[in-house]
Amino acid sequence: MQSTDLAVLFPSLAQLKGFLRLVVYGFNTIVFAIIFYILFTFLWKHGSKTIKNLAEVIGEKPPLQIIGGSVGLIVGLIAAFFVSNIYSNINSALSVLLSVITYTFFGTLGLIVGSRLAYPSEFPPIDLKRKTPNKINKGAMPKVLDTSAIIDGRIVEIAKTGFIEGDFIVPAFVLKELRHIADSSDDLTRAKGRRGLDYINEMKEISFITLNITDRDFKEVDEVDVKLLHLATELKGAVITTDYNLNKIALLQRIPVLNVNDLSNAVKPNALPGESFLIEVIKEGKESEQGVGYLHDGTMVVIDQGKHYLGQQRVVEVTSSLQTPAGRMIFAKIKEDQNEA
Repeated sequence: MQSTDLAVLFPSLAQLKGFLRLVVYGFNTIVFAIIFYILFTFLWKHGSKTIKNLAEVIGEKPPLQIIGGSVGLIVGLIAAFFVSNIYSNINSALSVLLSVITYTFFGTLGLIVGSRLAYPSEFPPIDLKRKTPNKINKGAMPKVLDTSAIIDGRIVEIAKTGFIEGDFIVPAFVLKELRHIADSSDDLTRAKGRRGLDYINEMKEISFITLNITDRDFKEVDEVDVKLLHLATELKGAVITTDYNLNKIALLQRIPVLNVNDLSNAVKPNALPGESFLIEVIKEGKESEQGVGYLHDGTMVVIDQGKHYLGQQRVVEVTSSLQTPAGRMIFAKIKEDQNEA
């Protein structure tokens, strides 16, 4: 009776094999579904932080790079499909293993190639000059140098002291701007550009830092300052500058800024009310009867009634001081006893 039933259900041996194959495939599908559910639940429970970090990384990538990577991934998976058909008729277990390897390899390859072709500046060649790696703080935040800080030159002396260490990034578009300045027809401008290039060569020899020159660029942006901010954002680094406007824009975008002027003002000695010192009155002030002089560190001193002593050195007494974005200003008056200093 049972044989008759089977004969009715499966007139041929081929149909019986086909039915058994469907049963095996169905069983495998259920098993893989259970395994996938268990793994997914585990990953969702314990890997939420990793998924969040991955989403943040993807969100920080330029849209063009994401599109290029997606297209490359699709092309890679299509290529893997055709390649996997070559060994689809061999042992099922081995075929599954080879298929997994093939899809993983071609998918990853397509993702990387697509990203590079769509956004080549994400993978720039870097001209690296490294000195005494054991002294470098590899966990330090990368620091992107702008043109003003390089020409200013004080960052070189600061780096020599070891107060700042780690990776210093000089973008190729900043070098291009420096070369343009160095080729200027104006003598003063040309001297500034050449001095900036000399400072870069000098920084290569400082043992506390690593100087990286990168050709990463942002073709869609014309302004050098905007490119600097984009680069600092991608590198998760800080901008080193002396430019007041760039400083403000970076702070608005929550990009860390190391302003050399701020550091210079911070380390200047405080002038307390009542202190006296000798200073030359160089020019008239903005207000009536005021005179202006400068300390050796460049601090401006506004002297009450100083207009009458232009070109003379006088002992003054500090009355107050004011911190401004441009630096510290000291207000003083002519001291009655000129023999005290």
